[in-house]
Amino acid sequence: MVAFSQTPVPVAINQVYLAKDDGTGHAGDPATSFVPTDIPIYCVVQLESAIPTTVKMNLVAENVPGVKAETKVVSTSYTTKDGENRVNFNGRPAGKWTPGRYRAEIFVDGKLATNLSFEVKGQASSTASSGAFAPNPRKPAKPVAAKPRKKNSVPYITQAVNH
Repeated sequence: MVAFSQTPVPVAINQVYLAKDDGTGHAGDPATSFVPTDIPIYCVVQLESAIPTTVKMNLVAENVPGVKAETKVVSTSYTTKDGENRVNFNGRPAGKWTPGRYRAEIFVDGKLATNLSFEVKGQASSTASSGAFAPNPRKPAKPVAAKPRKKNSVPYITQAVNH
């Protein structure tokens, strides 16, 4: 008997998009531009297969005032379980989004699969310069004195949630 080894077939992306909140705490319709108060911003990745796969998202500041170009401001990943084929990432700043151009890089099993460019339009506010992370919306916030933000950082919280 001859034994054959199988080369794993890479999982492809069926659909990927950014979205605003639909008002119920879930991703709404696809969007490519946002305003500073669009909190959170969602990144939805629909895979072609439901086998366990690691999906990673890097959020990169392309042209954001006060942030060095090409700075990776967040990196998060999620490994799907057998039967899951959708990953919902979401992120929120400590205050409001800092206007500028951003890019979401999506990796599947360690390989760059696609990029999504988006823009946050509008006036920057002093709230966006806070160095503290946004509190968990399920817990009451305790008052904390904001620390000055480092020039190359954007305070930001992400999570991956499947529904």
